Amino acid sequence: MIAAPLMTARAGSATHVPGLLTAAYRRLDAACEALAVQVVEPGRESAPSLQITNDRVALTDGQESIEAFIEAETARIQDRYDHTAPRHVAASRALHDYAWSVGLLMSGVWYLERRVPRIAPEDIRVDLASGTYEITPGTDLACLADDPVATLPGTRPVAQLEGLRAELRLAVADHMTPVLDAFGPYVRRGSRALWGMVSDDLVSGLWYLGRMRGEEAAGVRAATEVLPSARAPFPGGADFRSLRTADGHEHPTRTRIGCCLYYTIRPGEACSTCPRTCDAERLRRLEG
Repeated sequence: MIAAPLMTARAGSATHVPGLLTAAYRRLDAACEALAVQVVEPGRESAPSLQITNDRVALTDGQESIEAFIEAETARIQDRYDHTAPRHVAASRALHDYAWSVGLLMSGVWYLERRVPRIAPEDIRVDLASGTYEITPGTDLACLADDPVATLPGTRPVAQLEGLRAELRLAVADHMTPVLDAFGPYVRRGSRALWGMVSDDLVSGLWYLGRMRGEEAAGVRAATEVLPSARAPFPGGADFRSLRTADGHEHPTRTRIGCCLYYTIRPGEACSTCPRTCDAERLRRLEG
């Protein structure tokens, strides 16, 4: 189990759910270098306008928004790797980044504060130029029955920790279902492969957060608690295992269920958790 979060001190810092979530998302953004998110303060509208002409889109706004998101990812891949990615590869890379980022916004609040926010797809906007995600905090929050914020409007108390983990799985699944439907025509992969990617990104986000806090083992335990095995629609569990380097240290690893297609951009640099990366190669990388 992960050490219980200090919720009591934070409960008094805001008197409504959007305020609590604003603080939580900013805490996550500060802790995670790889998470690029801006939080819209409660009571304020995003500026400038959120129309596609201003380079901020929601992925459920329609086909034009999806295509703009994919085109922006294609340009980033070209700029970063000097590689022209086929459209389905750019779409998969964009979807992977989105699923990882939005999944971490939900799972990170659960990890840090034992609370689960509901994030509607329309609450997320993507800045096409920078790839930064913009979130408008919602009003729906699941928490434990003994959480000091359980009496606030918009909170939904649950009795047990497993109930809260189930809320997290459901929140991620409900958010990603329309997003995967929208991306389906572009990624050339079936439902199981797409949900495999979402599963991987949910697990890897928690693993990453643990590492960033200097508590990798806790992050691994957290990811395993959330996905101990397949839980529909997630087709598999965290499935961590250990590799021992020559110095005797044990290092957690896992093999992804889905694929982010990075290997198509850098064939010699497949991800360390890619099914294409054997244990011998993983050990070589760990040992430097």
